[in-house]
Amino acid sequence: MDVKELKELDVAGLKKELNEQGEALFKLRLQKATQQLHNTNQIRNTRHEIARIKTILAQKVAK
Repeated sequence: MDVKELKELDVAGLKKELNEQGEALFKLRLQKATQQLHNTNQIRNTRHEIARIKTILAQKVAK
């Protein structure tokens, strides 16, 4: 998701997206462990997306 799209979500939507990205990261790590993941950059991108979501979530909760 784009940062603008994330900022438009409410707290519940951000938590849902955070949960989905966490599950995606878990699946990517399993694929890497079983040597089925060819593009390992996906793990890095997913971790960055999780960090973006957590940052926006913290900003919304602080308001």
